[in-house]
Amino acid sequence: MSHVGFGIVGCGMIANFHAEAIKRMKGTKLVTCFDSFPGAAAAFAAAHPGVTAYDDLDAMLADPTLHIVTICTPSGAHMEPAIKAAQAKKHVVVEKPMEITLKRCDAILDACRRNGVMLCPIFQSRFGAANIALKEAIEEGRFGKLTLGDTFVKWWRTQEYYDGPQPKGTKVPKKTGWRGTWNLDGGGAYMNQAIHNVDLLYWLMGDVAEVSAVTATLGHERIEVEDVGVAAIKFKNGAVGTITASTAIWPGLLKKTEIHGTAGSAIVEQDDVLLWNFEKPKPKDRAVVDKLMNKEGSSGGASDPKAISYVGHMEQLKDFVKAIQLGKKPRITGDEGRKAVEIILAIYQSAWTGKRVTLPLLKDPKRPGVK
Repeated sequence: MSHVGFGIVGCGMIANFHAEAIKRMKGTKLVTCFDSFPGAAAAFAAAHPGVTAYDDLDAMLADPTLHIVTICTPSGAHMEPAIKAAQAKKHVVVEKPMEITLKRCDAILDACRRNGVMLCPIFQSRFGAANIALKEAIEEGRFGKLTLGDTFVKWWRTQEYYDGPQPKGTKVPKKTGWRGTWNLDGGGAYMNQAIHNVDLLYWLMGDVAEVSAVTATLGHERIEVEDVGVAAIKFKNGAVGTITASTAIWPGLLKKTEIHGTAGSAIVEQDDVLLWNFEKPKPKDRAVVDKLMNKEGSSGGASDPKAISYVGHMEQLKDFVKAIQLGKKPRITGDEGRKAVEIILAIYQSAWTGKRVTLPLLKDPKRPGVK
């Protein structure tokens, strides 16, 4: 094939970052798009010349120039198009979270396995230089025995972000958007915003053994989900940690991850290294500090969901295309996408029941509004 053809399902805000990432990659081309909302696909295609807009998903999936489908629909609407794409023998990329329940995640995983296609859940934070350096230091044993791992996502989202577009002439605000609902958002600050850092902490510290959490809705109205929460984590290796998540922290702070052990400590804020200190220094530490400490970076979506970079998506999609071409596993697999959802569901179950929850979860916790 002359190029790898991508198609996007769901033409909302995040689809633009996928489109830009695909545009910047060599050997790839965005060829198709689909959205169930009337006119959305056509408008998206008009903004991205060369893209064919479809108003029928099956017709798009039958396009012979299409090889990879990236799902950018609301979180609780990932499963149906992902399964259809797999059944059409297209490889599948799914924005975070992979889905909002374990049952729906498993349905995607099963469809991809049965149809022999690869699955890629988007966790672009793993491709940042600072996080890669942190992972390498852990794998080299430089922290000694891991003792504490903390991650913080203290962001700000306006009430309008959750309310959605308001009908003309509306005097009393109404809930018209999908955000902040159990059925389509699948959760609040943890499921929508902090899931990247949930994934990072699990990737860095290892499997989670149990969680204990408290959540609340304090800064927003007309939402069903949490906008603030604190979770205490015990990892299977014996280390402990915390995951703090909020969309009710003005003006929105940069996300942060702190890793500590008996022989070292490191702190990464957004894509910046704030601390890099080990009992046994190595010459390469200077390169890490010079390259990654106190460099200018973006706000990373701390107060504006559009204020992110396409670069992380691009690096992950590059890895996925290469994995397909070589017949190897991508760096982030569908099983890992499921893992992040499982940890968040355990956090929710603990918050709802007031009890410590052990992983793995045997089934989805019962929660409002989810079928």
